[in-house]
Amino acid sequence: MPLQNIHLGKFLKVGFSNASRRRSELRAGIRQEIAREAQTESVGGDFYVPFWADAKAHALGTRDLRQAVRERIAANGGRAALYPRLRDGFLQWWEERRRLTNAPVQAGDVQRASFSVPGLAAKVKVENVLSVTDGAGTCRFIYPYFAKEPALNDDSARIALWLLGQALPNVPLPEIRILDVIRGRTFSVGRTPLRGGEEAEFRRIYETLIEERDRLRREYD
Repeated sequence: MPLQNIHLGKFLKVGFSNASRRRSELRAGIRQEIAREAQTESVGGDFYVPFWADAKAHALGTRDLRQAVRERIAANGGRAALYPRLRDGFLQWWEERRRLTNAPVQAGDVQRASFSVPGLAAKVKVENVLSVTDGAGTCRFIYPYFAKEPALNDDSARIALWLLGQALPNVPLPEIRILDVIRGRTFSVGRTPLRGGEEAEFRRIYETLIEERDRLRREYD
């Protein structure tokens, strides 16, 4: 996906990777762009979409995630390495949450948005938000981060939470969570408060990625 129109999860994965992994991710993106321009590559669906659909159904009580993952892997063996790790991390988080409150949950409003970066011809896309409301009326909006590496930490989570707040202005920020799915760990402004410098740090990282991508792109001309 071009950096000028990037999913939040992809931005976090590339922007917070070490230098070697970041270059590898940027080069992969460049090759995909070149293939699209030449129409030599058919781009399939998002690898994570089937898993996350099953995870959301599990949260709402309409699908068993363990069985769903078995069926997904049987249908596509390429999912065998990562789907079990995603399953285990999600269930670790979800079952811990259910121990805190066993009230039934209902699906909340669908949230899908993008954040246009001021001063840059760029957008960060926010999709796949799990929105649930429990029997006590508590609403939560959970954004999934799927990558194996790097793990989310307080610094990357703060920028993610700030971006989610910008992209979803009608959602109270205290109700937003970002879930590092594999590790079963959530971040919120209650536990990871914003410090006020998130926008400047986000812009610095984004501009650095664009500059590095443009420099690498010239190697393919």
